[in-house]
Parts: sequence; structure tokens; C-alpha cells
Amino acid sequence: MSANSRHQRKKTPSKINMLDQVNCWIFDLDNTLYPITKDLLSEIDAQMSRFVSNFLDIDPHESQKVQKKYFREYGLTLRGLMIHHKLDPDVFFKETAPKNLEKIQPNPALGEIINTLPGRKLIYTNSAREHAELVLERLGIRSVFEGVFDIKAANYVPKPAEKPYRKMCEQFFIEPHTALMVDDIARNLRPASALGMTTVWMQTTAEWAETSDVEDFIDITINDISTWLSNIQS
Repeated sequence: MSANSRHQRKKTPSKINMLDQVNCWIFDLDNTLYPITKDLLSEIDAQMSRFVSNFLDIDPHESQKVQKKYFREYGLTLRGLMIHHKLDPDVFFKETAPKNLEKIQPNPALGEIINTLPGRKLIYTNSAREHAELVLERLGIRSVFEGVFDIKAANYVPKPAEKPYRKMCEQFFIEPHTALMVDDIARNLRPASALGMTTVWMQTTAEWAETSDVEDFIDITINDISTWLSNIQS
């Protein structure tokens, strides 16, 4: 079922045939459906740092500290800036959206694999819909997905707060026990599991996505999404 899975937690009876019951596949976007390379990460980080520096009128070194602090505390730098500095999120997205997506390699083959999965396919991202749609277009897989649940739809409350997960389920009429969610940040899967979803952790080398131990709310761990999706359908 999962040749490149690192582990699976012990199954309860309702989880024995977990993939057989899935009819809604929910994917994170950045660093899940495509890798954020060091070059792209550096570009994003530099843009974010410049924005925070300009917005708060602080030096770049201090802006880096603020940026990381808010990300750790709120799951999103934007959230911290909104809470503590009354930032208009539309200004944030306009100023920090990656200007050049050429570093993202098109991957229409992944779209073909996802398209063959039984049921619906959705994106759940902490970024803005506009960014998500541009990235999906660049990857060549936009038409595969029924919809995007973004940070705006979540009322700017990022993963892993549970309320947006419930809102997504209501908006898209998702029955959690027949849904599966894939994310590169392990803690983002805790609310999905609590709701009854099957959870898949896309393990990467990204510092922000590390977890200290095998978490019991993760059903499957993978390190290559195309390989895993191909294997579970073979």
C-alpha cells in the first residue's frame, strides 16, 4: 500500500482499510506538491524580511527575529503582524508574494496521478488563493483540483488551529472520516486526525517542518508524493 512509508500507527478497526474509504483528498501546497528549493526559500525569506523591516521600521537583523518569532508563536508571520501591529493582510500578500515562479518545475505527471485518485481533490494552504492558483498553474495541475481553501477563507487563522479545518469541511461538505490530508508540517495534521481524517506526513528536510518524534496522529509518513500515490494505486 505504501512502499516508501516510514511508519504507520497501529490501526484501530476503523482504520484497517483507511485508503479504501477515502473519497476526498486534501493536499497542502508549498513543500508538499512541489519542493521549496534553497534558492526559492532564500528568495521568499528575503522578501519577507524586507517587508517586516519596512513595515515595522526596524533593521533587517531585527526583522528576521520578529519574523521567526511570530511564525513559531502563531504558525504564520502574517498572523503575528495582524495581532500586534494591525497589518492589512492584503498589503502583506501583495508585497510578499513570490515574484518569479520559474524556480518551480512544472509537474503535469503529478497531476495525472492525482487525477486518477477516486473522489474529490482539494488544496488547503496557509497562503493566499491567488498564490496557490499561480503555483498550480505553473505546476500544470490546476484543473485537477475542485477548490482551494486558503488563509483568507480561514479568516486568517492558520493551521494548525482546529476551527479552520471544521470550516473547510463545512464549506466543501467533507465527511472527515472519508477524507485524507497530506501536509509537510506534522503538527498541521493533528486537527485533521482529531476530526477523523486519515493523515499523511510528507517528510522533508525543511527546518520548520521538523518533529521531534513519531506522532501518534500521523497514519502514514512519506518522502516522495508521486511515488507514494503511484504505489497505493498499483
